[in-house]
Amino acid sequence: MSEFNNRVALITGGSTLIGAAVAKAFVRSGAKVAILDIDAASGAKLADQLGASALFIETDITSDSQLEAAVAQTAAHFGGLHYLVNLACSYLDEGADSGRADWLKALDINVVSAVMAARTVRPLLAQEEGAVIVNFTSISSQAAQTGRWIYPASKAALKHLTRSMALDFADDGIRVNSVSPGWTWSRVIEEVSGGDRAKADRVAAPFHMLGRLGGAEEVAEVVLFLCSPRASFVTGADYAVDGGYSALGPEQKEPAIPKLAE
Repeated sequence: MSEFNNRVALITGGSTLIGAAVAKAFVRSGAKVAILDIDAASGAKLADQLGASALFIETDITSDSQLEAAVAQTAAHFGGLHYLVNLACSYLDEGADSGRADWLKALDINVVSAVMAARTVRPLLAQEEGAVIVNFTSISSQAAQTGRWIYPASKAALKHLTRSMALDFADDGIRVNSVSPGWTWSRVIEEVSGGDRAKADRVAAPFHMLGRLGGAEEVAEVVLFLCSPRASFVTGADYAVDGGYSALGPEQKEPAIPKLAE
């Protein structure tokens, strides 16, 4: 018997490359998954691939009514809810040139909607033993990045909110943690690199101790760990799934001091 048999996970942004990897990992481990996304075509295709263990619900998570309806539909369809993975996000960010509308839109998706999702599932998760929320933050939450203001700020906010959620949800028996991926083969990286993963690895190499970007499946495995009984004493934590990016520092992988003698 898998530790996830008869367990149910709801994944926002579930039709993205990383979201799909998380959904597939849950299903392989015996769980049922609800995939929430505004991308109806990709979401329906993924659910079809996963079969009866998956349910796709086209959802705009910035709408409280749609979010509440999706959560209720998930619980009714599968008979309960045990996990929430807050993965959906916006990359809308023009740095210092970002106007108020862009800030409000991106923060609504990246921060406020994650909070609303957590609020909505809380009563259901509180009824279940071993309930977990996993928020997706980012290496961007702790590093200044040229031309990027909104995305890093939103991820830093969610990283801190994870601690607040963990504290206030602890009495309900709900653990709350976050994962901070490094450069990962995702929809954004795929689009920017023109689908050339080898090129993406070469560009990512100097910034990651492991000399490459991560796979969506590698991130998914950490999400599963955090949701599993093996992480039963882990809450309020942020897990770097970044190939050593956050530990490497500004000198990157190349020795810097010898350059002084050049």
